[in-house]
Amino acid sequence: MKAAPAAQKRLLDLAELDSALDRLAHRRRTLPELAQIDELSARVARIATQVIAAETESGDLAREQSKAEADVDSVRIRAERDQKRLDSGQVSSPKDLASLQSEIASLTRRQGDLEEVVLEIMERRETADAQVAKLVAERDELAGTRAVAEDRRDAAFAEIDKEKEEVQSKRAEVEKDIPADLLALYAKLREQFGVGAAMLQGGRCLGCRTSLSIAEINRIKAASHDEVIRCEECRRILVRTAESGL
Repeated sequence: MKAAPAAQKRLLDLAELDSALDRLAHRRRTLPELAQIDELSARVARIATQVIAAETESGDLAREQSKAEADVDSVRIRAERDQKRLDSGQVSSPKDLASLQSEIASLTRRQGDLEEVVLEIMERRETADAQVAKLVAERDELAGTRAVAEDRRDAAFAEIDKEKEEVQSKRAEVEKDIPADLLALYAKLREQFGVGAAMLQGGRCLGCRTSLSIAEINRIKAASHDEVIRCEECRRILVRTAESGL
């Protein structure tokens, strides 16, 4: 392949700009905020699951408390009804009177037992509600911390994307100075090796950092100035400059 020496030298500018794009892409992928956001999101998800479990327990206890309170009310109403019968003097039979008094005493004990159950459930529900409040506060705090990290990530993304646009604009200008066939070869090599062209400096390829043999240097010296040279070691395009040591 043949290409004007000036066009070949422009490959070094292109390679430098492509390296800048690679650095920006790497920076975008490895922002510390990304790992922080992932870690916070995982913690938020775990706590959200715990919140659901705690809220379910609290809801179950609320229903259990309502049922227990309804049982207390039912027993209390029966006891009040029997007490009214007793107080009204409607029951005259000693046997019926004793039976009624016994039932009232039994209902009173039953009411006391049920009220103890209600109190126990209320204590458990209070504990469950406190756990819900604690978990919700923790979840919201983590979500707030994540939102701050997301803002920092977005600001960094915006800065990186702005730099990327500027570099891409410069790259487009450099491409105009490079023939299509040489540009295509460069793109192919860049895809294969990450870097498509490197400077020959002091008899060494700066792409693979290999010092060329005397025979190879003599071959390059004998080549015409517009011949496109490839490194025998890494196969990248070798660009000759005043620093090549030829």
